[in-house]
Amino acid sequence: MRIALLSYRSKPHCGGQGVYVRHLSRELALLGHQVEIFSGQPYPELDQAAIDAGVTLTKVPSLDLYGEPDPFRTPRLREFRDWLDVLEVGMMWTAAFGEPLTFSKRAARLLRSRRRDFDVVHDNQCLGYGLLDIQRAGFPLVATIHHPITQDRSLAIRAAKGLKKITAWRWHSFLAMQGRVARRVPSLLTVSKTSEDDIREAFNIPEGRLVTIPLGVDIDAFAPRGERTPGSIVCVASADAPLKGVSYLLQAFAKVAAEREVHLTLVSKLDPEGPSAALIDELAIGDKITVVSGVDDDELAALLASAEIACVPSLYEGFSLPAVEAMSCGTPLVATRAGAIPEVVGDAALLVEPRDAEAIAGAFLELLDDPDRRERLGAAGRDRVTERYSWAAVAAATAERYREAIEQATGAPFVDGAPTDTDTEAGDADPSESEMTAC
Repeated sequence: MRIALLSYRSKPHCGGQGVYVRHLSRELALLGHQVEIFSGQPYPELDQAAIDAGVTLTKVPSLDLYGEPDPFRTPRLREFRDWLDVLEVGMMWTAAFGEPLTFSKRAARLLRSRRRDFDVVHDNQCLGYGLLDIQRAGFPLVATIHHPITQDRSLAIRAAKGLKKITAWRWHSFLAMQGRVARRVPSLLTVSKTSEDDIREAFNIPEGRLVTIPLGVDIDAFAPRGERTPGSIVCVASADAPLKGVSYLLQAFAKVAAEREVHLTLVSKLDPEGPSAALIDELAIGDKITVVSGVDDDELAALLASAEIACVPSLYEGFSLPAVEAMSCGTPLVATRAGAIPEVVGDAALLVEPRDAEAIAGAFLELLDDPDRRERLGAAGRDRVTERYSWAAVAAATAERYREAIEQATGAPFVDGAPTDTDTEAGDADPSESEMTAC
């Protein structure tokens, strides 16, 4: 199959969307499929195996308004190229997140003259109005929804104070668009039964449209590596957001640090002026915490494999790759009963209630004081991952869903390698009045 894989942002490290794109594209190519990634910034980093297998990357340029070191920047006048750039900046100035919409329209432009190049288009969590342009151009379309961002919105609004609640709501205004688009995409994927149920409720998805294919992990890279550092705890949080529960982890760690010699490595991008940084100062635990970001897979695997305990303190997860990566390293896991986490980890983790710092601290102390329990829990996690989660299996199941989507769109059996019988080109249609209302 010839696959166009779309991802509006593909953060190379410690970001679920980037991990998904990198590993899925490689495994699809190793199965013999032709994969071209279309990504906005930050762009994915393809590993050598993917490149050797023929995966290619088409960079979809944007203004990169949220990139480091200058997020929420105002572009210079000469940087503006078209109405999409003006729209994206206007949305940022009015506290809305415009990347899903503008990326999808840019991708539709790039694809409109390439109908004969691809058998299927697969969108990764963008769900922008441009997908409807792609669908009108005759492309069979599949979309992955890792989890409904409605959960992020609810938690962000709850955590915000005063007028910032309005800003949090406005930032997530793209959700109206995502719901409309999701209901019009004939084939949807998600990563857990919990996410499947939540997506159906949040976006009112009809029965038969949504299929669960769990995510995978590189079990060779994320594997036990021998001796562990006494008292070491690791948490991977892809964002410093209320959803990730970092504040509860920090409170729990402070309690444990008052009784034990422990050290926390927090893999996340913390805002130096943000609430987590302020809480670290307030709790006076800065000398016992190392914050790192931008680590590659090998560095992350080494961190997880060297820890005595890993923690996922999230208030909601649609799957939780950090949990699976920790288990794959044989590292005993403390995690919350939030979203899909219990479904994913089974009995291979010590589960506590979300938002309960006391319970997290108690779980840490229990494992720190019981090396046999740590060993049993770590071995159970490793066994669960090797039995259930591999990227090769994810790719095979996803390719089968592509085949079904193609046959549904064309009304005929799909023959791999056969030329398409459609040479439709879609114009760069502007969003309709109803589409623009959701912006």
